[in-house]
Amino acid sequence: MIAQDFHIRPGVSAFRLIPSDLAVLFYPIGTETDPALDRLSSEPLTPTAFLRRSAHVHGQRTALVDGELRRTYRELWDRSRRLAGALRAAGVGDGDRVAVLASNSPVMLEAHYGVPLAGAVLVTLNVRLGADALAFILGNAEADVLLCDAAYEELGREAIAASGRAVRTVVEGAGYEGFLAAGEALELTPADERSPLAINYTSGTTGEPKGAVYHHRGAYLQALSMALHSGMRADSTFLWTLPMFHCNGWCFTWATTAVGATHLLLRKVDPETIWELIRREGVTHFNAAPTVLIALADHPRAAPVAGREPIRVATGGAPPSPALLARLAELGIEVTHLYGLTETFGPAVICDWLPEWDALDAGERARMKARQGVANVISLPVRVLDPDGVDVPADGETMGEVAIRGNNVMLGYHRDPEATAAAMLDGHFRTGDLGVMHPDGYLELRDRAKDVIVSGGENISSVEVEQALEAHPAVLEAAVIAVPDERWGERPGAFVVLRQGETVGAEDLIAHVRATIAGFKAPRDVHFVAELPKTSTGKVRKHALRAEAWQGHDRRIG
Repeated sequence: MIAQDFHIRPGVSAFRLIPSDLAVLFYPIGTETDPALDRLSSEPLTPTAFLRRSAHVHGQRTALVDGELRRTYRELWDRSRRLAGALRAAGVGDGDRVAVLASNSPVMLEAHYGVPLAGAVLVTLNVRLGADALAFILGNAEADVLLCDAAYEELGREAIAASGRAVRTVVEGAGYEGFLAAGEALELTPADERSPLAINYTSGTTGEPKGAVYHHRGAYLQALSMALHSGMRADSTFLWTLPMFHCNGWCFTWATTAVGATHLLLRKVDPETIWELIRREGVTHFNAAPTVLIALADHPRAAPVAGREPIRVATGGAPPSPALLARLAELGIEVTHLYGLTETFGPAVICDWLPEWDALDAGERARMKARQGVANVISLPVRVLDPDGVDVPADGETMGEVAIRGNNVMLGYHRDPEATAAAMLDGHFRTGDLGVMHPDGYLELRDRAKDVIVSGGENISSVEVEQALEAHPAVLEAAVIAVPDERWGERPGAFVVLRQGETVGAEDLIAHVRATIAGFKAPRDVHFVAELPKTSTGKVRKHALRAEAWQGHDRRIG
């Protein structure tokens, strides 16, 4: 038990004993504070405050680079406030939704500040979705305005027409600049820091997309968490390989600004361009899915930059193989593994590296880095639960469902209380991901619940088989799914992309897997493909592979 005390007016007691593990959840009940003191001691948290500060502290320094275009923090602050004023003049009110269909462009970055400064809610759209999917999101979010890059104007107008809504469209270029020029600088702050800031829609691969509602407080704290864990400073250059539309760029849209670093915008991921920017612009940080890292590591220009500190990269979306991590280390790229979901403001878990691990051999260091890790500094400890909601043993073997609680969990799904209730059991967000807890308290993912292969009653982790395949020197990338089997019900099936110029037979790969992990986990057949189907954020679309493999069989594809 620990004691908790609060500074309140004389004569009002708020002292009591509470269990230590509940201390972080404790709020004084029946206490009274002085409203005047409240106003002096606190201000609602909002990530737009980071831009206000950087405009003051780093005003003449470079805020963003987009090709030949460079803007300072003072210019970014001025343009964001004018965007806010223009939105209000266009009829956008408190809590109204403003959608953005854009790449990693100045329009997208300015919207991350201008929209909330107008008191509105930001809805970033996945530019790789079709018009029908975008129409659903525009309708579900009830968007009133669409800001978009010129490259996506036609797609945006098709989506608006399909949605049946009257949505004002403001397009990058003369239209957008004229819209800003007509706006008067405006800066609104939320009265309640837990009011909605943004709605981020899930991929919707197995149903309609769901809108995860972010709040100002969570985004503010998550941004600080990302800045701290990434080690960014005012002299850092952050390369935008991760789409800003994805979980608001894991809140790095605000984190980079918080430290006064430079946003180096990249509208399309291309390994050649990335290596060029690394050398020309002095890139110090970027975030990317393992598939992007695979392409970088395998590119002809891949080579460490002499005289530079290691580039710090965060990766998530799928566990990177130890073989990939070892290769990136050779290239001067230091990888930190993160884990999170749209519902958790992006990364809620980080593989927090301990200095004593530096003494481990290369293989063991890579294995440690491949784990997902522990809760970030603003989240409560991550848990792994059995079907009854009880923590599984921390033995590195017993699997359970990953559950997350903390400041960086969504308010809920927009206009979907049933889905919210189903996902937020006992105050924890149930992720649908399966993992194990190691004795040192570090989480390691084993699979998505829907990706586990149940063969003859044995659970097989597709991730474990994929990592065994990717350890073969000829393999660039692998995806493993359950395929039908008359005897066992289902068994592992592998789809493999080989490195350029490499050849290897299916039997050789199967033998390699059998020599690496338990034989019953090895695939019986291997399909060689030129590329794997992927989402816009680099995740392999396993449901597409399963749909084809199970066509004509009695199995639900999810």
